[in-house]
Amino acid sequence: MARTPLIAGNWKMVLDHQSGTLLVQKLDWTLKDAKHDHDAVEVVVLPSHTSLRTVQTLIEGDKLDIKLGAQDVSAHESGAYTGEVSAAQLAKLGVGYVAIGHSERRQYHGETDELVKAKTAKALEHGLVPIVCVGEALDVRKAGEHVPFTVGQVTAALEGLSAAQVAGLVLAYEPVWAIGTGEVATPEDAQEVCAAIRAAVAGQFDAATAEAVRVLYGGSVKPASIASIMAQPDVDGALVGGASTDAADFAAIVRFRDHPA
Repeated sequence: MARTPLIAGNWKMVLDHQSGTLLVQKLDWTLKDAKHDHDAVEVVVLPSHTSLRTVQTLIEGDKLDIKLGAQDVSAHESGAYTGEVSAAQLAKLGVGYVAIGHSERRQYHGETDELVKAKTAKALEHGLVPIVCVGEALDVRKAGEHVPFTVGQVTAALEGLSAAQVAGLVLAYEPVWAIGTGEVATPEDAQEVCAAIRAAVAGQFDAATAEAVRVLYGGSVKPASIASIMAQPDVDGALVGGASTDAADFAAIVRFRDHPA
């Protein structure tokens, strides 16, 4: 099965709605001169919640070949949950993807595997495609427990879902020690864990589901490193942080086929 590569840009709390609009416009202009690659790669931007409406209006109004995602979603359907944003609200706004369980949410907001599971189920209930983030901290990596640790997060997040639901979602391996540090896992590191994630999905569901699910790598992804990462058989794309807030860098990552591996 041919899995369409997915490059998702997580703006974190960096760009506001004005700078985000300029970035999306520049990104679209830059990618249009390489339409062969743009057609072959799915591109998603994940703005802050305050920028979603503005970016959505631009994408839909100008019919841009860029998808819209959100950085988080509530596990609750609706109600008195001040500061949270529901899956229904995101879906109504035309959001297609949502990151769930990003390491910064786990680290700074205490998000547990149980909460990640609940958010994933809620996103699917409203037709959103979850980008479920998993990955280990440096101490886990040094102890050689990175594979079982990450696989455990995957298994917990997908518990109770159907094979069809899992086949359509996205899993993102982001080693915490490589996020925002300038450190990058080697292509072999990425392949080892992404292959283990796919094998875990096969064990929890079936081979066809494992073959269908897209597995991304995230962690200080740059234009210089993307081609070798994408050359790995079980890496289907990238969850890009800092580089996604620069249109030229993000476009170069989307156009990974132009770089030598």
